[in-house]
Amino acid sequence: MRKITIAIDGHSSCGKSTMAKDLARKIGYIYVDTGAMYRAVTLYALRNGMLDDKESLEQALGDIKITFRLNEESRPETYLNGENVEREIRSIEVSNHVSPIATLPFVRKFLVAQQQAMGTEKGIVMDGRDIGTVVFPDAELKIFVTASAEVRAQRRYDELKAKGQEASYDEILKNVVERDYIDSHREVSPLRKADDAIELDNSHMTIAQQNEWLMNAYEKAANN
Repeated sequence: MRKITIAIDGHSSCGKSTMAKDLARKIGYIYVDTGAMYRAVTLYALRNGMLDDKESLEQALGDIKITFRLNEESRPETYLNGENVEREIRSIEVSNHVSPIATLPFVRKFLVAQQQAMGTEKGIVMDGRDIGTVVFPDAELKIFVTASAEVRAQRRYDELKAKGQEASYDEILKNVVERDYIDSHREVSPLRKADDAIELDNSHMTIAQQNEWLMNAYEKAANN
């Protein structure tokens, strides 16, 4: 079975990362959560008062180092300049600001270059918004994941509550709808389904069902 590149794109909170992590672990591939990379840059901008200071943020990119390390459960966690920020980057505050940061051309150029470097030897599963269209347009397997805004908001709400964080379903739903619009209408690398991507609507699927679906898609692509 040949090594391939797997690109998983889709809307926010539709389970892309969970699917990608599980698949990568099962088949022994490297997993990269590009959304976490944009969230880490957003957290840096928040902490340093750069949300509205694009010039300073662009100059600071050279000081931003994003890495991933496996935790005790063999799950990748995000590190910003050596600090574990996995919890902080999932906060509603970061969620409310990540899409505008992700629209900045210099941020996308900076992170896309890092992402492409990570996948030069294949054997990688990467999820995000523009993986199959911009980062790896020649990926052997492209998946576009979607679900209704209400389902995605409920999933995000349940996830935050399970982590012991305060959450408002209405606020999360509003954030999901706003992010969909921004992601789909930005000038640089808008969210769209690649022409050769396979669409998966997992609104009414269990994690086990979507994992089985994804494994079947992988085996078919890797055996071609």
